Amino acid sequence: MSAPKLSEVRPEYEELFNSCVITKPVAVQEVVDGSLRGETRYRSVETTSGVPWFVIAVIHNMECSLDFKAHLHNGDSLKKKTVNDPGGRPPGWDGTGSWEESALDALAFDGLTQWDDWSISGICYKLEGYNGWSSRAHAIHTPYLWSFSNHYTHGKFIADHVWSESAVSQQCGAAV
Repeated sequence: MSAPKLSEVRPEYEELFNSCVITKPVAVQEVVDGSLRGETRYRSVETTSGVPWFVIAVIHNMECSLDFKAHLHNGDSLKKKTVNDPGGRPPGWDGTGSWEESALDALAFDGLTQWDDWSISGICYKLEGYNGWSSRAHAIHTPYLWSFSNHYTHGKFIADHVWSESAVSQQCGAAV
């Protein structure tokens, strides 16, 4: 599915965020606490990339479960270039670079370093785009944003491009 324009989905994101009720507060707090532990590293990437540290932290949780030994692109091991989508990142990677170097590539690759709308709706738009727009074709609010809230119950991709209507995300959504 192709990306909608931000202007088309801005009201949706604002309404969903404003009406969001967290359904798993203990699990969400654990993610917040883990993200705060990495704040110094996220801020160092923010300084170079211009992407707010908390957005980097959210992506890090979604893609790597806050593991600094994994590529921000998709959670693959830093020991080699990414294998999963997007494969072959970062270019020239030999497994000896830092998490921060790989994170900068991931943020640039997905256009976050050129983005300047860091409003709630602008963040949701870029985060949904980071993961992909395909959940919309299944008429659900993407678990990538809304899992652990009143806006999501079931349906998710269980592998790249493999949809399950009955699967339920066990990961805190990025907007939550």
